[in-house]
Amino acid sequence: MSEGKRRISGQDLKPTVWIGKQGCTGTVVEEIVQQLKKRGCIKVKWLQNTEIDPEELASRADAELVETRGRTAVLKRKRS
Repeated sequence: MSEGKRRISGQDLKPTVWIGKQGCTGTVVEEIVQQLKKRGCIKVKWLQNTEIDPEELASRADAELVETRGRTAVLKRKRS
């Protein structure tokens, strides 16, 4: 594959957003949006006792859900 068309893998990323016991607050969503603008693709993790719907999280952040494994999701910025 060419450099520009490289497949995104969650294994290549370190988590940059952690969701705590307060859940998916507006502040968390805004942080995700800001990081997606900078990085294009991010990994989000959440606590075991926190219920998160990765598809809803991606929708709220206007992002694309790339992959979900356990309590970890990889999101990427939607193309305009």
